[in-house]
Amino acid sequence: MKKRLLVYSAFIIVLYLTITLLMKIGIIDDYIKLNLFLIMLNIILAVSLNLINGITGQFSLGHAGFMAIGAYTTAVLTTLEKPVPFYLTVLIGGLFAMICGLIIGLPVLRLRGDYLAIATLGFGEIIRVIIQNIDYLGGASGISDIPQGIDWTGYFVITVLSVVVILNIINSSFGRAMIAIREDEIAAEAMGINTTLYKVLAFMIGAFFAGVAGSIYSGSFGFIQPDMFNFFKSIDILVIVVLGGLGSISGSIISAIVLTIISALLQDYPAVRMVLYSLILIIIMLFRPQGLMGTKEIRLSKFIPIGGEKNA
Repeated sequence: MKKRLLVYSAFIIVLYLTITLLMKIGIIDDYIKLNLFLIMLNIILAVSLNLINGITGQFSLGHAGFMAIGAYTTAVLTTLEKPVPFYLTVLIGGLFAMICGLIIGLPVLRLRGDYLAIATLGFGEIIRVIIQNIDYLGGASGISDIPQGIDWTGYFVITVLSVVVILNIINSSFGRAMIAIREDEIAAEAMGINTTLYKVLAFMIGAFFAGVAGSIYSGSFGFIQPDMFNFFKSIDILVIVVLGGLGSISGSIISAIVLTIISALLQDYPAVRMVLYSLILIIIMLFRPQGLMGTKEIRLSKFIPIGGEKNA
């Protein structure tokens, strides 16, 4: 266990130092750095949605709404006369999104399937419309001149922490209860698992990290508006999760990297990008409905011998 932890820690440190060095010597320029930020942002959003949709087996389409809550929380708190420290606003934004996840989760998560998807979609759109009609939040024009309070190191640390926390939740007794609900909710309930509790818990945790992603988005790009968090943003996140594999955190990370790069290459052709996303979904559903990774995870033991870890 200690050896495995040491190897994973070493891998993360080497990855961070390598990318930092490439930035220092100019191989990674501002454009590539921007896309690195977007990749890490999408990783946070994808792994948090995967906890809800993939691990617990629910069908949420409201992730963009939680992201908006975090983004506007940070935007407001950092533009006050006495601005709140940025990283504190990230925590507050995540907590606000979590509270909203609790409020919406208690009544909505009694629904299943398409009904749950429609309800969460409605929640996301309600959040967007409310923000759009509050003048203090800039209305449809949004908020600009948001102080940029995060750098490469901050992005990397928050992304790694998000993935590690969610992986630890999945591998805990809470995660096993969530997986049991995904496999057979009726059987899980018959075995004494409080299904409503664990579904709401997954929803709250996913909402927290979506709020964190929204906070670091507004703190790095300096401008937000309601239309950035519409239905299509939720679909973008869902496509990443489905492509990687519902239930696979490794798949979500790989998919976030691939789709962000594709989006960057097609940024001058937005219509083509949406068509490509649609084609990807159709192809996945036809030929590999379980996604790239299914429910499997990539383990370093496949490439580096680590005592005590079985290959996946």
